[in-house]
Amino acid sequence: MGANGLASFKARLSGIPAAVRETLAGDLVEAATDVAAAVARIAPRDEGDLAASVAVTGPGQPTPEYSQPGGSFVVGTNAAAVTVGNSEVRYPHLVEYGTTKAPAQPFFWPAVNVTRGAVKAKIKAGMRRAIRGGK
Repeated sequence: MGANGLASFKARLSGIPAAVRETLAGDLVEAATDVAAAVARIAPRDEGDLAASVAVTGPGQPTPEYSQPGGSFVVGTNAAAVTVGNSEVRYPHLVEYGTTKAPAQPFFWPAVNVTRGAVKAKIKAGMRRAIRGGK
């Protein structure tokens, strides 16, 4: 998306009434929960710590410290995040991408890709419902 496209998208988001954003927040978290379940299902199961570290963070909340991808950050107003890892499990990126001594065992991005269509559909339906004022 180019700079003009991003500016246009941000302008459209700022025009969404607060009530619609609040209603949509639940749908965003629900969609993220679906992705998180897929990530946890696909994650390698040596001891189960990796799968147990999958977390969903809702709008305006901080993600766990040391989580991947990107470390700890505050999730935006119109978003939800799925992360893997925490202060005890600090190696998800090494499992996902591999190292010189261990082969990659992709689990995060394959789960995102598998759930992408269903997540988009869920969010679009939530947006339509929120704009119409329904629950």
